[in-house]
Amino acid sequence: MSFEINGSTFAQEPRAGQCLRTFLRELGHFGVKKGCDAGDCGACTVLLDGEPVHSCLIPAFRAEGRMVTTIEGLGGEDGAHPMQQAFLDAQGFQCGFCTAGMILTCASLNQAQQTDLGSALKGNICRCTGYRAIEDALLGKTNVEASVEPGTAFGRSLPAPAGPDIVRGKARYTFDTAINGLLHIKLLRSPHAHARIVTIDKSAALGVPGVHAVLTHEDAPPVLMSTARHEKDWMDPEDTRILDDVVRFIGQKVAAVVAESEAAAEEACRWIKVRYEILPALIDPEQAMAPGAPILHPDRTTANRIADPQRNLAAETHGEFGDVAAALATSAVTYEATYHSHRVQHAALETHGGLAWLDETGALNVRTSTQVPFLTRRALSDIFQLPLDKVRVFCERVGGGFGGKQEMFVEDILALAALRTGRPVKLELTREEQFIATSTRHPMRVHIKAGADADGKLTALQLDLLSNTGAYGNHAGPVMFHSLSESIAVYNCPNKRVDGYAVYTNTVPAGAFRGYGLPQSQIAIEAAIDELAMQLGISPYEMRRRNIVTPGDPMLSPPPSEFHDVLYGSYGLDQCLDLVERAMQADGPQSELSADWLTGDGVALTMIDTAPPAGHLADAAIALNEDGGFELTVGTAEFGNGTSTVHRQIAATTSATTVDRIHLRQSDTAHGGHDTGAYGSAGMFVAGKATHAAAMQLAAALKAAAADAWLCDVEACTLEDNAVVCGVRRMAFAELAKLGRERGQPFAGSGNSDGTPRSVGFNVQGFRVAVNKGTGELRILRSVHAADAGIVANPMQCRGQIEGGVAQALGAALFEEMVIDAEGRVTNPKFRDYHLPSFADVPHTEVFFAETSDTIGPLGAKSMSESPYNPVAAALGNAIADATGIRFTAPPFKPDRLFPALLDKFGGTDGTR
Repeated sequence: MSFEINGSTFAQEPRAGQCLRTFLRELGHFGVKKGCDAGDCGACTVLLDGEPVHSCLIPAFRAEGRMVTTIEGLGGEDGAHPMQQAFLDAQGFQCGFCTAGMILTCASLNQAQQTDLGSALKGNICRCTGYRAIEDALLGKTNVEASVEPGTAFGRSLPAPAGPDIVRGKARYTFDTAINGLLHIKLLRSPHAHARIVTIDKSAALGVPGVHAVLTHEDAPPVLMSTARHEKDWMDPEDTRILDDVVRFIGQKVAAVVAESEAAAEEACRWIKVRYEILPALIDPEQAMAPGAPILHPDRTTANRIADPQRNLAAETHGEFGDVAAALATSAVTYEATYHSHRVQHAALETHGGLAWLDETGALNVRTSTQVPFLTRRALSDIFQLPLDKVRVFCERVGGGFGGKQEMFVEDILALAALRTGRPVKLELTREEQFIATSTRHPMRVHIKAGADADGKLTALQLDLLSNTGAYGNHAGPVMFHSLSESIAVYNCPNKRVDGYAVYTNTVPAGAFRGYGLPQSQIAIEAAIDELAMQLGISPYEMRRRNIVTPGDPMLSPPPSEFHDVLYGSYGLDQCLDLVERAMQADGPQSELSADWLTGDGVALTMIDTAPPAGHLADAAIALNEDGGFELTVGTAEFGNGTSTVHRQIAATTSATTVDRIHLRQSDTAHGGHDTGAYGSAGMFVAGKATHAAAMQLAAALKAAAADAWLCDVEACTLEDNAVVCGVRRMAFAELAKLGRERGQPFAGSGNSDGTPRSVGFNVQGFRVAVNKGTGELRILRSVHAADAGIVANPMQCRGQIEGGVAQALGAALFEEMVIDAEGRVTNPKFRDYHLPSFADVPHTEVFFAETSDTIGPLGAKSMSESPYNPVAAALGNAIADATGIRFTAPPFKPDRLFPALLDKFGGTDGTR
């Protein structure tokens, strides 16, 4: 057989049944990505005779004699295709994992197709951008600033350094490499929600040709741990083993097969014989914490950092300021209701996975898709009793994270297999495994009571929160505490009470997810503010203005926190409210709607701490190169959060140079130092401060060296345009590099940040919606978002983070929902049945920034990546209530969920009820 790929002919024979995607990747065309293996996401798109196809659905043999074009071949050998350049100009990507497929589809569109992008792009999913920047690319818009003067990079819309490689398919993600002698891992998973493994017979599996090992709980260290990764281990319970003899949810790993091919490993999984003792399963958290319920972790104690194993409580909290009951009894108006938030999947297009091997020194190397390489290294060192310098964990570019990769779901198995076999090993989760066996957002039940006086001042806020942490307590406590913290701390109120429970059930574990618990509680709190305002005849904006904290006010939520380092580094919440209100009142696009449509507006606000508590550490180092450029080393990972861009901007601004002269090394424990990780809104706020400190130290050394050479006062020296300047004298950085080399003392600087004190960020979201009272259909007519990000490090990039956060939150609020049946089984573990937002689903969001400068963050900036997600569902719920007069308390707000209440209130189209 003969294949023409990117203008070259290949004679390789595909394997029987092999799809075109894997065939192309085996030939080294790594720009063809795996996102779903079902034709749902478009990450594997290639052109077949000029037409875009999902290569995961095309048998490889069907490409014989046809012209195949991958992203690597789209622009030819010498340059970029016009569509690749358009994506660069518009910066139509974030993590970039979907970009190759998206560009190929866009490049194939004719003029007619470009008039209906919702239809034309329905086969290509982007989880990060919110699609506006992708549309800009198709429209030929330029969003980047081509160049800026040395020392002025911060605050400018500069492009991502990896952009040229991303649009050409050259950026390397976890599996975009070839390793000789690679073995493959497949996992046998539990079919039962709760069972004890009595025996495992692996003899038949070991007899499958190509199988090297079958690993079970008998082969794994009996170490208790958490898959959650935090700087402080005490934040999470020790309730998990690499492989356990008790399974607590359908999909939990039971055994790992290591074989010469994925097919052999998968076949061997079918031959493993497991005898189970079925145990009672608990699916509902209310039943799980009821007296007499079966205990899911009976052999754990509070010494394992579990609040109350005998009541299936992974964590709990209680506290009160003032007297809520008395305040409610005397309030002019009160509101009480129960809200439910559902399970949502992160749906990062690159699934969890990694490669592991032992190098020539015997050190364990793990190349993985993670947000926390340094914390993962520490965990592997502890579990396998390896010296820390004998473990290296690193990531190349990561294809999305959203909190889901603040976990250790695969690295432990990879390490076990590599150490046992001595061979390089690979484990790449399927999309179904991502749904059934990693983590989700925490489903929550929130009961709220609130009161206000006749002037609209809050008198009481009470939250009773039940969080379903699933089978294991990864992030159970921190998410619960976070959901009860800034959500009510943003409001002044003399009487506050919280009761929180994080409960074990026999369902897929919940974990870290963008917003970290705030969206689930915010929908109840912001609804209460609106309902109280309505009773008092006060506008929702005015009600919030009368109650929000302002500088000087304590930010309080019970029980009292042991961490007292959250400050008003800057304050822009008042501006955000004003910006959204003015935009919502301004003339906008008019929609021609019939009398069947009801319209309404909604608003919600949120506050978030711009780093997690209890310490978040980052080291950075910068060195002057011989050519006068710089090498910057940071530990934080890049997964579309934009830290790679911003770190270079910070360093370039501080060093009076341009970003093209900053070479960045990152996310590799072999580079030295430490970095807690890119989570908790800390990628720029904490690690960026370390970069700034390192660059400042180097700048001081350069000025001192020049002053010494000139015999002048160092205070008279400044950095300007790639040089040290003192009056009319000028010494270029390249000259200084030569001077350092001659002295045997190269110029370098180091910096660190411990994540304290912390600042606060603010977000306000406004929606105008239309609801069809006859069908339940919901349309978003206007979306407005205002954010307080301090000095905005990169306006284009920050706008993209906000648009992406709003889009992802809208997916959860409108239709995304993981469905679990009465036995604990995920019934929709694939994109086709889960409904991720596509181009046609996402409205344009008008983005505004408050004008503030943070006194704590680097160069006046503070975080933004996860916070735009937080107010979206709450604002949408308020808009729907304003339109219909009906308060819906459980997203997603699907038409079939809205319709029964609408029918009851308004009747059918024929007037019936």
